[in-house]
Amino acid sequence: MAKKSPAKVKKLAAEAKRIAAANRELKRASTQIASSNNTSELERYESLDQAWKEIGLSAPARRALVDEGLFELSDLRKYSLAALKELHGMGPNAVRTLVTEMKRADLTFRK
Repeated sequence: MAKKSPAKVKKLAAEAKRIAAANRELKRASTQIASSNNTSELERYESLDQAWKEIGLSAPARRALVDEGLFELSDLRKYSLAALKELHGMGPNAVRTLVTEMKRADLTFRK
């Protein structure tokens, strides 16, 4: 196999650097787009989950309730306790808090 000339090596190295720089720029741009989408998504949740925030629920539990269209404590009457426990993001602490708040408000879950 023939040895590459110094000019050819220099040209290949410069080309590799340009490709790496382009990849870094592409990655940086995609990260910025993803973070701006996350910001708008979080703002949407913040505008809808005030009642859950006042109760003291964790963010995953609040997002799970908002995704299901449950915005107030009285909306929980539409769901059974078993269905509520199955929601992704609903941990035992969140379920315990919701049950306590439902009892305090004299509301019951669907049977």
